[in-house]
Amino acid sequence: MPRLTEAARGVFVIAPTPFTDAGALDLESTDRMTDAYLAAGAAGLTILGIMGEAPKLDAGEALAFVARVLKRVAGRVPVVVGVSAPGFASMRALARGAMEAGAAGVMIAPTPGLRGDDGVMAYLAGASEAVGDAPWVLQDFPQANGIHISADMVLRLVAADPRLVMLKAEDWPGLDKITALRRLEAEGRMRRIAMMGGNGGLFLPQEIERGTDGIMTGYAVPEMLVRVCDHIWKGEKASAHDLFDLHLPLIRYESQPGLGLAVRKYVLARRGIIASAALRAPGPLLTAETRAEVDWLLARLAERDAVVRA
Repeated sequence: MPRLTEAARGVFVIAPTPFTDAGALDLESTDRMTDAYLAAGAAGLTILGIMGEAPKLDAGEALAFVARVLKRVAGRVPVVVGVSAPGFASMRALARGAMEAGAAGVMIAPTPGLRGDDGVMAYLAGASEAVGDAPWVLQDFPQANGIHISADMVLRLVAADPRLVMLKAEDWPGLDKITALRRLEAEGRMRRIAMMGGNGGLFLPQEIERGTDGIMTGYAVPEMLVRVCDHIWKGEKASAHDLFDLHLPLIRYESQPGLGLAVRKYVLARRGIIASAALRAPGPLLTAETRAEVDWLLARLAERDAVVRA
């Protein structure tokens, strides 16, 4: 299976973990979801991230889900597996199992509670050692874990570890950090790595314009993400922004802290991509009022974008 490299480009869709209404893994929906993302033009998939409810899976379930996705993908695109954990033993076991099953690489975010830059750097060095020879993605997501990673820290990490091949850039505000890192590369002070935006897609056009290679996020209409990237890379800036602006109300609604994954799963179920919108407990339930608002946003979007009607 191909390994993740700094040449990665395009939309890496972050996949949820489908469950039945009773909370069991839904592997049939996993197959249908994987097929839908590939058909949408995904350049890669990311599984068992924050959106994948990874902490709610036991070790056997996590590996079973990884194996099912990889079997369905059959090497057509790289699959990145989130292995973040407070301790290195579980990280080591999941990374080993995922890479043996054919994953292209793993994604690591520093665990909450680390103190100071040196503590963060030491943790990430230990995490890199724990995942063996796997190429890895650094998830820079301070809104989720409270850990701030400066451009200088990224520079030091890239210099120290050739297996760090991608940054998932989710700092907020983070556009200037993207520019700073690309400037370091242009000046020859840092080797090039792939960079993917995130944050639910809220800043997709600007991230691409600042120099990211694509986006790694779980917006429930990934076809739009693919088309926006293509428009920008073809120099069609206005068309890219026009298309993105159509979807922005739904992206914004999905971005609500604590509720976003439930909304995304509801939209994916409405689109027929997964059978159930269920989150594994504990997790929020959408009220009738919330479902009605999402239904209205989808209906309005369908009037303007044929992909959603399909």
